[in-house]
Amino acid sequence: VEKRLELVKQVTHSTHKKLTACLQGQQGVDADKRSKKLPLTTLAQCLMEGSAVLGEDSLLGKMLRLCGEAEDKLAQELIHFELQVERDVIEPLFVLAEVEIPNIQKQRKHLAKLVLDMDSSRTRWQQSAKSSGLASNLQPSGAKADALREEMEEAANRVEICRDQLSADMYNFVAKEVDYANYFQTLIEVQAEYHRKSLALLQNVLPQIKAQQEAWMEKPSFGKPLEEHLAVSGREIAFPVEACVTMLLECGMQEEGLFRVAPSASKLKKLKAALDCCVVDVQEYSADPHSIAGALKSYLRELPEPLMTFELYEEWIQASNILEQEKRLQALWNACEKLPRANYNNIRYLIKFLAKLTEYQDMNKMTPSNVAIVLGPNLLWPQVDGNMTEMMTTVSLQIVGIIEPLIQHADWFFPGDIEFNVTGNYGSPMHVNHNANYSSMPSPDMDHADRRQHDQARRPLSVATDNMMLEFYKKDGMGVRVMDTSWVARRGTSVVRKASSTPPATQPPAPPAEPPAAPHSPIPEQSPDISATPSPPPATFGFPPGAER
Repeated sequence: VEKRLELVKQVTHSTHKKLTACLQGQQGVDADKRSKKLPLTTLAQCLMEGSAVLGEDSLLGKMLRLCGEAEDKLAQELIHFELQVERDVIEPLFVLAEVEIPNIQKQRKHLAKLVLDMDSSRTRWQQSAKSSGLASNLQPSGAKADALREEMEEAANRVEICRDQLSADMYNFVAKEVDYANYFQTLIEVQAEYHRKSLALLQNVLPQIKAQQEAWMEKPSFGKPLEEHLAVSGREIAFPVEACVTMLLECGMQEEGLFRVAPSASKLKKLKAALDCCVVDVQEYSADPHSIAGALKSYLRELPEPLMTFELYEEWIQASNILEQEKRLQALWNACEKLPRANYNNIRYLIKFLAKLTEYQDMNKMTPSNVAIVLGPNLLWPQVDGNMTEMMTTVSLQIVGIIEPLIQHADWFFPGDIEFNVTGNYGSPMHVNHNANYSSMPSPDMDHADRRQHDQARRPLSVATDNMMLEFYKKDGMGVRVMDTSWVARRGTSVVRKASSTPPATQPPAPPAEPPAAPHSPIPEQSPDISATPSPPPATFGFPPGAER
């Protein structure tokens, strides 16, 4: 036991020192004074002051307030925890290391001193006996001898008492080892309780924080799921789609190469950031429709799932591979009807706009085929890993074969008129309802002289598109016509083109068994001039004959 005393003292002293260093508050003071010195309290005060500066009308202000309140409650729990640890663990360890064990060690030293005193008394008594000349087997006598003998006996008695006391203390130390070990069990229990209460506080405040963020309307829309953006904003049409379409209706319908000409990277980045904040100045971008078109393409491409969905990808592709036009259109119509409501509303909105854009193909050179080529890969792509460029090259013609008829027969696939400007204001007080008034754009049926006069009154085209003309592109070694605008020169009047988009009398259409002879066929007719001059059949990628348009 004596050997273990020193070891226990060393371990207890070291543990007491390290445990005291773990306390964040000032040891030995009351809760109020300890709170002022606590780092968590300082952090909570800083957060609350920041919330007051930013105000409750900002999301950051709300977050700072909620976090400040939570940190203050955590600080109070920490103070309670440290006071309990100090009372139930640190102080008992201090008593053990600095009081109880040292007392036993002092008792041991005292015993050693008493033993020396007893030995000294015995030595004096023995010398007294020798000096009296008595035999060794006889007891000394006389007053002096009696005094020495009493002193010796008293010293021996004191040694016996001290030895008994020391033995009792050592036995008590051994017996109380369970109590000493309980200090460390108490430490873990107090820590567990502290962490349970702290976790409960955090779990209570987390739903409030999440609720504030979910209720905050100004959330980024680029790269976010369509359903999430619509649910947060309470809209039916995605904000970037509506904003870009509405601005293009005002300033971009005649822009040559719209959606094909690359915009300025800095302008595009700025517009995307503005759309993410749901604030766009229409006047600022009215002179740069290519940035608006680029932002719309970027939004569609950055959706986690294409607007026409991964689930229906195979059905879209199978529909595009059908050789008979009537059955192909019917299959495309069936796929449209299977789209989720949010996707259906947005694809309907977009296709209606693209159909209106192609009405100005004399000026913007964007035929349904050309629009399908540049926008198709942003509306539908497969859910596969690997080289996206090679994959899109393989399926590009099939996607064009899906998007092009949707644009050509937009009023058949999506009957009825549409209000493009749903919300009406995107940060510009000059914003107007473009669906009700298209006076800023000449009609596609306008006389050539009148159109030229209108164009003179309109802003000039951007420098980037002065020499832009859609050309014929062919993939070397593949024989595939990627972009073909030859049919534009062979088209009939705009009246004939519009007649092909006349919606049927009833919906949904049913694919007829034979080519219908009635004038009100549910399948839209093709313009005579288009069918009369078929394009040469392109080489295939291994698709069934006629799969490419």
